[in-house]
Amino acid sequence: MADIGWAMNKRHFIANRCRAPRGFTFVELVISMAIIALIAGMAFPLNELIAKRQKEKQLRIAQERIRNALDAYHTAALNNDIVHPSANLSFYPPDLKTLANGVDDARNLNGRKVYFLRRIPRNPFYKDRAVIDNADTWGLRSYESPPNNPQAGDDVYDVYVDSDVIGLNGVPYREW
Repeated sequence: MADIGWAMNKRHFIANRCRAPRGFTFVELVISMAIIALIAGMAFPLNELIAKRQKEKQLRIAQERIRNALDAYHTAALNNDIVHPSANLSFYPPDLKTLANGVDDARNLNGRKVYFLRRIPRNPFYKDRAVIDNADTWGLRSYESPPNNPQAGDDVYDVYVDSDVIGLNGVPYREW
């Protein structure tokens, strides 16, 4: 009987000694952390690229909306559908706020207004994050201004980004 107890204790001792240790070693943890850091380091520039691409998409949409509203205002002014200031012979609005604030409908004498934008979109690449009116985040080009040197004037013919930063397509945002 004594031999049986000794054999069971020996078996228990051998089984505990051959079992793999629980947990990770320090070297395994360091290697795992290095792999995670390497993957995160590769993902960070990709994240910046995605953010810039999203801003460029917002810029394209905002410029398209403003330019369509400018063209709609111009067409309405040429057709005498709106009350347009007679001093402005280009038939473009005097500022961007006019597109959102509305102008008097020339065909309706009840004071009805015609709106060309619900609101003025903000320039996503505007450098100052302070609270500023969305209309003031855009560079304005008047009708008489040359395209290679846009200047503000008595009307708003086009909008541009006042930045020399180059987009992902290789064209500076100022030329979009």
